[in-house]
Amino acid sequence: MQARMKHPVFVIPEAMKAMQALGKAATDEGLPAVTCYLVHLRASQINGCSVCVDMHSQELKRAGENDQRIFAVAAWRETPWFTDAERAALALTEELTRLADRPEAVSDGVWSEAARHYDEIALAALLLQVAQINVWNRLNAAIKQLAGQRWN
Repeated sequence: MQARMKHPVFVIPEAMKAMQALGKAATDEGLPAVTCYLVHLRASQINGCSVCVDMHSQELKRAGENDQRIFAVAAWRETPWFTDAERAALALTEELTRLADRPEAVSDGVWSEAARHYDEIALAALLLQVAQINVWNRLNAAIKQLAGQRWN
């Protein structure tokens, strides 16, 4: 198996710079790294992006997360292993990733819960993290980028 084409961020190098700049800006604003990795993993699971599921699971492992939490991300609602703030971030991630699944893209309840746990800057960073991972997932899905292979 191989990808359909060279990754778009390598075809258009300015796109890679822009994606990296967005990622850095959203990471430098007080949102815990583990929360970012959880959000990236959950969106990637929903979108079926094998590259990102693999990558963000490994990031969580390197950050000291145990297998139990990593494996449970897809079923976070049914486990006791996530904080209330992480649950709020995961719920927001799911609604932002599945925009067309409901009449209101992000429900007031999910928004209020996220806003209860994150100040405006952290909430902005969270929104940018979710947006960014969804872009990566869509690019990888379109070209059939394979997990475990070097990007080119």
